[in-house]
Amino acid sequence: MKRLCIAAMACLALVAWAGPGRAAEFYEGKKIIVALGFTPGGGNDLYARFLAQHIGRHIPGNPVAIVQNMPGAGSSKPVSYLDAGAPKDGTVIASFGPDIIPLSVLDPEQMKIDFSKLNWIGSISRDLRVCYAWHQAEVQSWDDLVKGKTFNVGVSGPGSNAYTGSSILKRMFKTNTNIIMGYPGSAEQRIAIERRELDGGCGSWTSTPADWIKEKKVKPIVRLSPDEVDEMPGSPYIGDLARSDQERAVLALLLGAADIARPYVVSLSVAAERVAILRKAFDETMTDPQFVADTKKVDLPVSPVNGIEVTKLIQAIVNAKPEIVAAAREVVK
Repeated sequence: MKRLCIAAMACLALVAWAGPGRAAEFYEGKKIIVALGFTPGGGNDLYARFLAQHIGRHIPGNPVAIVQNMPGAGSSKPVSYLDAGAPKDGTVIASFGPDIIPLSVLDPEQMKIDFSKLNWIGSISRDLRVCYAWHQAEVQSWDDLVKGKTFNVGVSGPGSNAYTGSSILKRMFKTNTNIIMGYPGSAEQRIAIERRELDGGCGSWTSTPADWIKEKKVKPIVRLSPDEVDEMPGSPYIGDLARSDQERAVLALLLGAADIARPYVVSLSVAAERVAILRKAFDETMTDPQFVADTKKVDLPVSPVNGIEVTKLIQAIVNAKPEIVAAAREVVK
């Protein structure tokens, strides 16, 4: 028995020696790749570059972090790369668009990724989503929509924020919303709105042109996120308009990923102690004065969600009941 106790104590000492301290030493002299599912120049790219610029100071060993753009496949390439070629030692962090998360539930044949089988490091911000109308449009309020006034919205295609939001208006709430596909991106949609080809849009309020908001050229008609800001007084929240528990559950599935607007993950194979190091470094970076100052200079909002909270949000999406998944598919079909 004495020999067994000595052996057990030796094993515990070995585990302690090889634990967080040794994992911290691992990063010294290493390079961390932030694999990003978007092209250079956009908001996601800026967030990733600011994170890469500052996170190394919060990781023991002060590794250098660089961004590697990997656009394509709906921004999912970096996630696939984690388990198909990337080192699984905590030196590769992936970031992607949050809308592919519910897509993996609604259309698993198209998006073959199980987002519950990832280590979530955190998200830099939540996304405040709205459907808004141009100031000269026929629709100027939720009541106008309910009364049947025409609302023309441009989208790039299924799976986008604009498509999901406008589909909710059209199919769940039976409004006279026309979904016009074929616009390559938000820039082209905004030009069409200014030309009066479109009446408005559905998407991120934080990405809406500042002059539109300042000069009151657009008006939020319904919020797709529960949070409210000063520029949208009185606009109702879509969740409060739901008429049943099922509708509320469908909305949670379709819109829940907005709380994970700028996500960062590593492979599930990464050792737990290194995941803990990266999560701690991420959380510290979110309050790093230099990081905060950099994001403020370019008006990038920071409303972080830590890795543990993100994991809970993901579980709620991927574990949606079959009847809720089926109802949500009908909304965005």
